[in-house]
Amino acid sequence: MKVLQGILSESKEYYLQAREKIKKKIANLPKGSIKERMIAGKKYYYLQQRVGNRVVHKYLGKGRPEEVASKIKERKALGVELRKVNEALRIIRRSEGRRHG
Repeated sequence: MKVLQGILSESKEYYLQAREKIKKKIANLPKGSIKERMIAGKKYYYLQQRVGNRVVHKYLGKGRPEEVASKIKERKALGVELRKVNEALRIIRRSEGRRHG
């Protein structure tokens, strides 16, 4: 039983560290989405994101902002990974709570 507890403890520590790394990466990436607007026949790009209850648009330029788009895509992928890590932590905590005599 001690071996299993040791494995659970190591796994929990690993997932806690992974969660912190992911959160730090997400904090440095832009949230929201890219909005394309046609004004007088020309395309303009904006970063659209929610700030509190408001939706805010930040001008990005006339050319398609590929760098910002890739960062938003990376943030979404990290969000999926974070949900998986949190689910693993829930499973570990549930199994730690069980006491078999």
